Amino acid sequence: MDNIPTIRLDNISKQYGKHFAVRDIDLAIGQGECLALVGHNGAGKTTLIKLVLGLIQPTNGQLSIMGNSPQHANFNQLRKDIGFLPEQVLFQTNMTGREILTFYSRLKNANKTEIEPLFERVDLCDAADDKISTYSKGMRQRLGLAQALIGQPKILILDEPTSGLDPLSRQTVYSIIDEVKNAGATVFISSHALTELDDRIDRVAIMNQGQLVALGNVDALRENIGLKSIVKIRVNQADANKLIGHFPAFFDNRNEQKNTVSLACNVKDKVHLLRDILMLGIQLQNIEIDDPSLEQVFMKYTQHDEVTQKKAVLHG
Repeated sequence: MDNIPTIRLDNISKQYGKHFAVRDIDLAIGQGECLALVGHNGAGKTTLIKLVLGLIQPTNGQLSIMGNSPQHANFNQLRKDIGFLPEQVLFQTNMTGREILTFYSRLKNANKTEIEPLFERVDLCDAADDKISTYSKGMRQRLGLAQALIGQPKILILDEPTSGLDPLSRQTVYSIIDEVKNAGATVFISSHALTELDDRIDRVAIMNQGQLVALGNVDALRENIGLKSIVKIRVNQADANKLIGHFPAFFDNRNEQKNTVSLACNVKDKVHLLRDILMLGIQLQNIEIDDPSLEQVFMKYTQHDEVTQKKAVLHG
């Protein structure tokens, strides 16, 4: 992945009257990177997306998309290199799926030969010539993704991309995102589906009350906020006592009914802890490891006291 940012925001603010929709945002997203933008409703995510798309102008700060300002006269020429899937996909219901993609391919001056492969990628070949009025919500969402992929965009912006999709279709969406990212495009996802994002993104940007309160890879943010991995070990009673005696600093919980001992450690230390457990020579019946989820990270950073105490911008 190159370090050249395709999306760069320097001290960006957007103010409506006395209200700041977003305030003092510094963010750079590189080529071939997948970044998730997460936050509660009203946190400023939609405003930030509109700024990146050039639909609104910032009150303060500098914004660069592929090295150009959205306010520059030439920016309209760059729009063909940006694919966008909005949260609410709205198409003319009396048009067919094929007519929709043909229309958008003309807007982007894209080759019409892309259309059929796009239907295949989103599994809509059988419905390509059906009217949109017959499409389910999930089908419209997949057509919206196909629309966003027209022209092989260098930047792909997805707002709630898996909304209304079944598990198989969600997996298809993330497979496509991986393909696009691996081809060198920048992928910018806004989503509330935090459990889906955990292992599928390079970094996460957490917004709260219009401000960026955390930025980094999930593991680094877990460490920064002090969330622990929980190692649950099922052993007999004697070995349970032995575990607790050897690792008093890591002891978290004991469930005598299930014969389990829970140890808490930093995410980066769990492999070392497991090695030390094995060296005790006890009879292990089962081991489970629960890492802090992205949802836990998000909740921790968006608690009011955490927001006022710290702002974490981590690298790596």
